[in-house]
Amino acid sequence: MGFRKRAMSVTALALASVALLAGCANDPLAEQYREGSNKNYISGTGVVKEIALENRGESISFEAETFDGDTVSSEDYRGQVLVVNFWYASCAPCRAEAPTLEAVNQDFAGKGASLLGVNVRDQVDTARAFEESYGISYPSVADINDGGMQQAFGNEVPPNAVPTTLVLDQEGRVAARILGQIKDESILRTLVRDTVAEAE
Repeated sequence: MGFRKRAMSVTALALASVALLAGCANDPLAEQYREGSNKNYISGTGVVKEIALENRGESISFEAETFDGDTVSSEDYRGQVLVVNFWYASCAPCRAEAPTLEAVNQDFAGKGASLLGVNVRDQVDTARAFEESYGISYPSVADINDGGMQQAFGNEVPPNAVPTTLVLDQEGRVAARILGQIKDESILRTLVRDTVAEAE
């Protein structure tokens, strides 16, 4: 390859890199990743995204094993609203929002909505200790081996964006997403209540 061709290739590569970085310039998750803050998670800002009925995507299908050894699948929750929370024990925002999630779980028990945790990092003893410490009564699945749950929800949950909370409608479609720590219990309660009401 001649000097001119090599120079053109290097220039093209540099321009592509600049374009890629520019595309992420306003992305707080990308910025946290680039900063390398060593906090072991990439947190969102708690921004809520609601999706109108006519704009929702396909139903999400999954199957996974809980820390108690039970198998759960998307079919188990069809016909009700499902709140899915991605977490792990040493994630500070996950600890902060744990009481909120359990409170909402208690509020909607038997009223058309359920909660399911997705642990993305911990071994069973660590996960159970977290659940006992925060009084978590809803199940969590272990997603540390094959990442199947993260793959199933890949279009909705950015890699390493923990915590993330999704509200699925009665058909298993994403109706709302909270990227980052849930800022106020009333936010999640309202999202769940409104989604439950869609079937009434």
